[in-house]
Amino acid sequence: MQEQKIEINIKEEVAHGIYSNLAIITHSNVEFIVDFVSVMPGIPKGEVRSRIILNPQNAKRLLNALSDNIQKFEEKNGKINENSQDLLPIITKSGGMA
Repeated sequence: MQEQKIEINIKEEVAHGIYSNLAIITHSNVEFIVDFVSVMPGIPKGEVRSRIILNPQNAKRLLNALSDNIQKFEEKNGKINENSQDLLPIITKSGGMA
């Protein structure tokens, strides 16, 4: 099977990115929704800065791609410290943290 090539363009305002220090993940039987939130220290209110909606297959592909990239990052730069008290949790539909 021949690999399909896709041309991808990015608008300038999107290329700058959006800062997020909290992710909220929910799902139904047909989709995963990831809300990227910006929360300021000492302010008990955050703002959803971006929402990504994925089908289950693409959510799993994203998980695998992130895992692969984190492994490569840590091989080159050392282990990422997940135990920092400065980090906000990733909240899932069940209220658990990841």
